[in-house]
Amino acid sequence: MADEAYFKYHYRFSHFAAVVAVSFICYYNALHCGFVFDDISAIRDNKDLRPSTPLLNIFFNDFWGTPIRKEHSHKSYRPLCVLTFRINYALHQLNPWGYHLFNIILHVFVCVLYLRMCQLFLPATASFIAALLFAVHPIHTEAVTGIVGRAEILSSFFFLLAFLSYIKCSKSYLSTDHLQLCCCLLFIICATLSKEQGITVAGVCFLYEIFVVQKLRLLDILQILQVFSTTKSSPSPWLRNMIVRLTVITGTALCLLIMRVKIMGSQLPVFTKFDNPAAASHFPVRHLTYNYLLPVNAWLLLFPSDLCCDWTMGTIPIVESLLDVRNIATLTFYGIFGAIVWAALTGDSTHFQFLSVSLSLLVLPFLPASNLFFPVGFVVAERVLYIPSMGFCLLVAYGWNLLYKKLGKKGFMILLISIVIMFHSLKTVLRNNDWVSEKEIFAAGLKVNKRNAKLYNNVGHALESHGKFKEALEYFLQAAV
Repeated sequence: MADEAYFKYHYRFSHFAAVVAVSFICYYNALHCGFVFDDISAIRDNKDLRPSTPLLNIFFNDFWGTPIRKEHSHKSYRPLCVLTFRINYALHQLNPWGYHLFNIILHVFVCVLYLRMCQLFLPATASFIAALLFAVHPIHTEAVTGIVGRAEILSSFFFLLAFLSYIKCSKSYLSTDHLQLCCCLLFIICATLSKEQGITVAGVCFLYEIFVVQKLRLLDILQILQVFSTTKSSPSPWLRNMIVRLTVITGTALCLLIMRVKIMGSQLPVFTKFDNPAAASHFPVRHLTYNYLLPVNAWLLLFPSDLCCDWTMGTIPIVESLLDVRNIATLTFYGIFGAIVWAALTGDSTHFQFLSVSLSLLVLPFLPASNLFFPVGFVVAERVLYIPSMGFCLLVAYGWNLLYKKLGKKGFMILLISIVIMFHSLKTVLRNNDWVSEKEIFAAGLKVNKRNAKLYNNVGHALESHGKFKEALEYFLQAAV
């Protein structure tokens, strides 16, 4: 027994060590990158990072240093992330090396926490594969290599801490670990103050409580609601503990939402049609386009080949008709997603619980950026897929594990997933080089799509700043076409 425990300890330790090494090595070449794209506004030109600016300003300004109550503010309230930028500035001013190093180290910590979470739901080998896939997935380059992507990484760090704390506090469905519950609430607040979508961890905890801790199905929930509404007796201990935990989690989320609305002066941000063309369209064009963006994001997770720093303007033409062939992709996406949900509802208890957790991690963090409930200032933003990719990697690893057990060709399955991880790693390393300079990142975007006039204009300005006026003019003319 002692030898078996020793083996398991070293087996798991080797997994953690491998994830740390791989996640760091994949982004090592990002250390020589500079400030590009949104980094200019959020860091180089942001006065909130300067020691001469009062520290409290970060709690009254948006992510870009603009007073959040002003009409032209983007209303992005991320004071904890700005605080980390301010620490970077205090240490080494505007040397981008330190900012990139902080991002990479933070990504390594997120990968370690993610592996720990995966181990609670998957066998050791499958959880290791999920963590490796998450660590090297190319869709994360914008979040890790782009310095402003720190908002996603920092929020994810607290997101996972909150979820792991909730798992501990609800370990026994008959009692509650109040210390862990308090830690969970603190981490929810920190996740939200790092980036807005961090609040969705409250929803993940809510679903985890119902479907995993209490092992309830939809019919069970309806029966409980019916009994609870008709009886006047006090609820049983398990139900009372569940209600207390869910009330605390829900109350915290509501308080954060109310605080968020008050901080930004009860105003929604104003975006132009160039930022999000579909937002200025009417029914059904707007709804067809927004629904089409779902398979676009899903494809970026499945096949992260064509990555672009800027998906605004004409990058993705709006879907103007029901006859548009792209609607087939939308229907296919909903069909596949519906099949996964159906498999969860009709599967056994273990299958249902795992898919509930995976889908909640995939769907809930993406909803604020989906445009389905309110318009946002972008069409597609790769960095917002950082947290949703956790659910995606869980699903991939789970599917791989099922095939690994059912098929006799175990060596082939290991080879197959190894090839996927290897190609993802290579793509990530190559993609990091695109963030070296303004010219490189915008030129890389033009390789993916040539319909975005903003990319031509930005390449032109980058060339102009280096005195290459003739080449810059060619790009300006292309932008004007």
